[in-house]
Amino acid sequence: MSERYECKECRLSLFGQKYILRDESPYCICCYEKLYSSTCEVCHKRIGCTSKDLSYKDRHWHDECFLCSRCTRSLVDRPFATRDDMLMCVECYSNEYSAKCHECLKTIMPGSRKMEHRGNSWHENCFICQRCQQPIGTRSFVQRESNQYCLPCYEKQFALQCVHCKKPITSGGVTYRDQPWHKECFVCTGCKQQLSGQRFTSRDDFAYCLNCFCNLFAKKCAYCTTPISGLGGSKYISFEERQWHNDCFNCKKCSVSLVGRGFLTARDDILCPDCGRDI
Repeated sequence: MSERYECKECRLSLFGQKYILRDESPYCICCYEKLYSSTCEVCHKRIGCTSKDLSYKDRHWHDECFLCSRCTRSLVDRPFATRDDMLMCVECYSNEYSAKCHECLKTIMPGSRKMEHRGNSWHENCFICQRCQQPIGTRSFVQRESNQYCLPCYEKQFALQCVHCKKPITSGGVTYRDQPWHKECFVCTGCKQQLSGQRFTSRDDFAYCLNCFCNLFAKKCAYCTTPISGLGGSKYISFEERQWHNDCFNCKKCSVSLVGRGFLTARDDILCPDCGRDI
C-alpha cells in the first residue's frame, strides 16, 4: 500500500499531501505541473492545477490573460475572433478587418450573413431590389447603373417585349423591321419553323422561309415545274407568260442551251433555229 502513496516522479510520500492521479499513477502537485501543465501564451508561465486553463487551437491561456489584443477586455464568456494568431473581441475585429456594407456603410459583423458582388459587400437586408425594395437573397438579379434589380422587376422595367407574345426578352432575341422577337416566336408564316439563323424573305409584311415562299408565290418553271425563286440573284428566262430556270431553257430536240440565243416555239416547246427548220 505504501507504494501507491508515493509520487511516481519524485518518489516522495504523498501521505497527508494533495496529489493528482494520471493514468492511475499518483503525482505530487509540483511534479504534475512540471510534467503536464500548459504554458500560457501571454505570460509564458505554467497554468497551475488551481487555475483555469482556457484553450483554443492547441494554445492555452490563464483566464486573466485571455484578453482582446486591442481593447484588453476579457474574452472569457465573450465571442472572439483571431487574426495572425492575435485574439480580438468581435467589436475590435469588425472595426479593423470586417467588410463595410456598400449600402449603409456599417460594419458587417463576423458570423452575420453577407452578400458579395463585384468586390462589394452588403448586409443581407441591405442587398435589395431597387424597384420592389425586397431582399434579393440568392435569387437571380441584374445590375444596371450601380443598382441591382430582381429578375421580374428588371424585366418589367427594362427588358424589351416580344412583338408576338408580348413577354420580356431576357436573352438573345431577333430584330425584324426594327421590332424585337424571341427567337422561338420569329417563325415562318407558312410552316412555323424558326427563321433565326436561316435565309428568309417576306411578302405583305409576313416572313417566310425560302421553301414556303417559293411554293406559295414563286412562278413554276415551264420545263421542270419546280418554283423559280428569283432570290439571291438567281437568273431565269421569261417569255409570253412562261418562265424557265436558266439551266432548263434548252432546245427540246438537241438540248442545247438557248440562253442568249435565238429560238423558235412549237406549241409548248422551244427549239434552236437548226432544229426548228426540220418542223
